Amino acid sequence: MNARADFCFLTRMASLRPILIAGLLGAAMACGNRGPDDASAAPLADPVLVGAGDIGSCLSSGDEATARLLDGIPGTIFTVGDNAYRSGDGNPMDCYRASWGRHKSRTRPVPGNHEYHEGYIEQYFDYFGTAAGERGKGYYSYNLGGWHIIALNSVISAHWSDEQGKWLREDLARNRHACTLAYYHHPRFSSGPHPVSTQAQELWWMLAEGGVDVVVNGHDHIYERFAPMNKNGERDNDKGARQFIVGTGGATRYEIKRAAPNSEVRNTATFGVLRLTLRSGGYDWKFVPVRGSRFTDSGSDSCN
Repeated sequence: MNARADFCFLTRMASLRPILIAGLLGAAMACGNRGPDDASAAPLADPVLVGAGDIGSCLSSGDEATARLLDGIPGTIFTVGDNAYRSGDGNPMDCYRASWGRHKSRTRPVPGNHEYHEGYIEQYFDYFGTAAGERGKGYYSYNLGGWHIIALNSVISAHWSDEQGKWLREDLARNRHACTLAYYHHPRFSSGPHPVSTQAQELWWMLAEGGVDVVVNGHDHIYERFAPMNKNGERDNDKGARQFIVGTGGATRYEIKRAAPNSEVRNTATFGVLRLTLRSGGYDWKFVPVRGSRFTDSGSDSCN
């Protein structure tokens, strides 16, 4: 081939180059090599928050049964206090470790009154480390998908003017998420036997005033679901917060003392966990019972 022919051949190839590149890109797309912004890419699954409170007892098999439920439920695990109970001179967290402990790497806990009153709060912080928030405080917040999650310590001082109360109001003021969930040990409302603490009342007031959508508690060893309520405990389907009590992690179960106002569902006979699917703009809930139990509770709601 002479010099002129070489020049013409190269010129023709250069003119075809964009066509060849476009063809190769099209083939790659057809083979499924889609970019991260491609509209046909599979959407991410909604995050799941699952858990309970009043859990670990070396004298009960209930915590083992609820731990087996967690084996089959992916997502972030919450605990709402009384993570373990003393049954001798050992570290109570050993009882937790033997059951729910296998899910420690995905657990975000809060303490209950037993951690403090039975004197193992230091072992609690030793065991969970930074996942339990700042040592000695035990309250913190994090995000899951489009949700803001607030973990509180209802055993230590949590009044409006106290350190935790100020932190909570500042955290709520900074929050720009459409949906918010809070969990801690002592419930503001309950049909169980425990009286309502002043701190539980003030925490509820601050959370409801701050537009929180869901509150999850333990302390009373029952399952209970309430209708959405405002800061005064009045039913408010449009802007109220819905409270769940899930003291069903494995400790000895309680009886209902009286039906509290706005209580929609109550159960005293079933160990289990609450699974919350946190959708954009709303949530689905399901109480998952241990094997052999029939009671369950499920539903959906939108954020306020």
